[in-house]
Amino acid sequence: MPQTILTVSTRGQGLYEFTNQAGAFVSASGREEGLLTVFVRHTSCSLLIQENADPDVRSDLLTFFRRLVLPTSDPSMGWVLHRAEGPDDMPAHIKAALTQVSIGIPVARGRLTLGIWQGLYLFEHRDQPHRREIVLHLGS
Repeated sequence: MPQTILTVSTRGQGLYEFTNQAGAFVSASGREEGLLTVFVRHTSCSLLIQENADPDVRSDLLTFFRRLVLPTSDPSMGWVLHRAEGPDDMPAHIKAALTQVSIGIPVARGRLTLGIWQGLYLFEHRDQPHRREIVLHLGS
């Protein structure tokens, strides 16, 4: 079964599209049908299938999650115990818990069956740049 690991370099919080890389992996496999499992190997980022046409969607999602889960330096987050890795770390874990770290996408006719405006994104929840590993596994 074909499998590979993509590395996505982030520049801080944001959504980083990797639809083309996932599609190229599926194409190169030669498989006509199957299920692409996408899995991120980290606990402070997540995965999304989201609109890739209007950048305002990504901006609004980022703003929503920043408002939903504040950094631990905010007085309202005084209850947080895990602070060893900075004020953005535990909020990043919370955001990852609210989203997903694995996505399954059907493959038909050798292509991902995403909708016309859908893209695959790594959702980085940390402030600092990171190198994130995403496992792509194409099963029957």
